[in-house]
Amino acid sequence: NNWASGYGQGEKLQEEVFDIIDREADNSDTLEGFVLCHSIAGGTGSGMGSYIMERLSDHFPKKIVQTYSVFPNQDEISDVVVQPYNSLLTLRRLTSCADCVVVLDNTALNRIASDRLHLENPTFTQINTLVSTIMSVSTTTLRYPSYMNNNLIGLIAPLIPTPQLHFLMTGYTPLTTDQDQTVNIQKTTVLDVMRRLLQPKNMMVSTGPDKTNHHVYISILNIIQGEVDPTQVHKSLQRIREKKLAQFIPWGPASIQVALSKSSPYVQNSHRVSGLMLANHTSISSLFERALSQYDKLRKRGAFLDQFRKEDMFKDDLSELDESRDVVDSLVQEYDAATKSDYLQWQ
Repeated sequence: NNWASGYGQGEKLQEEVFDIIDREADNSDTLEGFVLCHSIAGGTGSGMGSYIMERLSDHFPKKIVQTYSVFPNQDEISDVVVQPYNSLLTLRRLTSCADCVVVLDNTALNRIASDRLHLENPTFTQINTLVSTIMSVSTTTLRYPSYMNNNLIGLIAPLIPTPQLHFLMTGYTPLTTDQDQTVNIQKTTVLDVMRRLLQPKNMMVSTGPDKTNHHVYISILNIIQGEVDPTQVHKSLQRIREKKLAQFIPWGPASIQVALSKSSPYVQNSHRVSGLMLANHTSISSLFERALSQYDKLRKRGAFLDQFRKEDMFKDDLSELDESRDVVDSLVQEYDAATKSDYLQWQ
């Protein structure tokens, strides 16, 4: 469960891994990018995942690298003692090597499973059902193409106005595994869905309360599935705008983009309309602040560093850790700057 060990194993296995990747790339008609699923806290997903991200950026500099990155559950004591180191080292690569990161926060996923789905002790399978729903719906416009958002760049470009601010959070409604709500779900309208997507309780990222009330949306894309009349969408957007349900950045357009998509013919739905929100919101920085705080506590005491010194990358010094901290700290500062009207002049 050590980032350095996973990274080293990635180096040893790179030939075999990239033989597979190159073969798949060669067989692709129009390769647009890569999607990587991994955890940031363990050893393999964080360390080997980081190595693969770096090599993908080198091998395919013009291709998109998108990740679905699982952040650790902060409500539980981790059995991975070096988790803060692993997380920070991975966040550095996610910042510099990925074009788009969809954050899957285990803290929020477990909260949703217990509060919204009334599951006392959610299993991995139940949590993974939530994750697979997010992954499935977020790519639905690629798999059932329409005239917009039908490729990877078309999907993520409107969400990411500047290169560094590429960490996205998601919200989904209605949660179909909640059998108690089936009757209500069937009556769900487009306005219901779009309004619920803006409620914190439906967000798959646990950012904590915004005490200073300064965090804002940078961009929003709602993917609406089911029986939808486009005029309903327009009316719903008007209502949301009139009621000021979403606060946006002062330096860019305040718009909620909507993509309409077909429901999968292979999945039985108990509701007429469902929606996924992909949002770029400045409060995501609270996850990075949490990672920095946990890292600083361990680093100050020099705890568990012997596990890293055993690996080639850290034999001579620990500068990689401190450089990673600087990168993540700079990311937090940029998200904070993005809440202000003079962000475009920020350096």
